[in-house]
Amino acid sequence: MNQDLPASGRHLCHGITWASGSPALLLVPLEGGRLVHAPLIDQHLGYRAETSGRWCTGRYRFADRFRVEPAPCPDMAPADTGAQCAACLARDEFRFAHHAHSGGPVPEALALYLSQPHWLYAATFANGTTKVGTAAEPRRRSRLDEQGPLFATYLAQGPDGRAVRFVEDALTRRLDLTQTVRSTAKLQSLALLRDTAPARDAHAEHVRRATEVLTELGIPALLHPWTPPEPSRLAITPGTDRAVYPHTLREGEHGLRMRSLAGSLALVTPTDNDTDTSLTYLLDLSSLKGRWITLGAHFRSPPATVQPALF
Repeated sequence: MNQDLPASGRHLCHGITWASGSPALLLVPLEGGRLVHAPLIDQHLGYRAETSGRWCTGRYRFADRFRVEPAPCPDMAPADTGAQCAACLARDEFRFAHHAHSGGPVPEALALYLSQPHWLYAATFANGTTKVGTAAEPRRRSRLDEQGPLFATYLAQGPDGRAVRFVEDALTRRLDLTQTVRSTAKLQSLALLRDTAPARDAHAEHVRRATEVLTELGIPALLHPWTPPEPSRLAITPGTDRAVYPHTLREGEHGLRMRSLAGSLALVTPTDNDTDTSLTYLLDLSSLKGRWITLGAHFRSPPATVQPALF
């Protein structure tokens, strides 16, 4: 699945995937075709961003009964709503998944996908915020890897996607646990991370309370811990001086060496200083989704002097 990061050319960025167990940048070349899955760890990413607005990144299609895969927009059209053009939105049957348990439309292919076992999980991030979520059996691992938590636990397994989403909603109502965490909050809190103990304690308490609710609902709690993937360990380890990258990724030229990724949050060093690992920055590569970039090893980041986040 993985391919080398293209050395040059204009590409539409489709974000980050952890489908292979390691982070890869999803790209579609200007001439169209299949998605390029380019591994990022220890790679130099040099590019110039275009300021032409947001473009459609296609949809998820059903690869078979139990798997979905990203499908690029055949027209490479501008995005009309969110990340999609009107045509891709109309063809996107997977978009109904989050409301299938509450009376929303359920196309046949989606019904088959939801019929497989799903997992319920709790994931805690650097600021101590815990979210609850669900993942289909084939996505059990990658669903958490792509979000970049510090700690996570698989709480229970449901017979299908609809059943497990009812339980997810119950935990949200009774414990006030969110189902979404903004990427900006993840980025800022990870830059300030100096001690993982508060997040660990928060996670343990939320898991304890969730287990009590599951017991009351008559649902067996399995409590399988998630282990961070190796490519994420440096990014989520406190003690590394780092600052939030001071430049906008959607504008200008950038040259970055990818040291570690937690979800879409990358710990990087500027290309001109890639031997100096004391000068590290955190940035969110998901901000490039739907943007055109021109790749090239000669691109460099603008100079910056930034105090690492200490407070």
